[in-house]
Amino acid sequence: MKLSNKQKQYLKGLAHPLKPVIQLGNNGLTEGVLAEIENALTFHELIKVKVPSDDREEKQLIMDAIIRETAAIKLQVIGHTLIMYRQSDEKKISIPKV
Repeated sequence: MKLSNKQKQYLKGLAHPLKPVIQLGNNGLTEGVLAEIENALTFHELIKVKVPSDDREEKQLIMDAIIRETAAIKLQVIGHTLIMYRQSDEKKISIPKV
């Protein structure tokens, strides 16, 4: 799924008041964490994931792995928080056409 800049802006606006639903712990990105992210994406479609890491490269690699493994769209990264979207079968969030 490809989103236009307007659609991404719309989703970022919807994500603004959300709190992170997943927070990575000391163990980093595990199978269990990925399963929770999958469940959250299926249920909510638009989620925030907090990746507390002091190393920029490590944080970027973890976020890229999350996006790759979940086949979601990375909307934005603010500090340690990744905002991502993946449309579910129910299409809970209606995105503007343009």
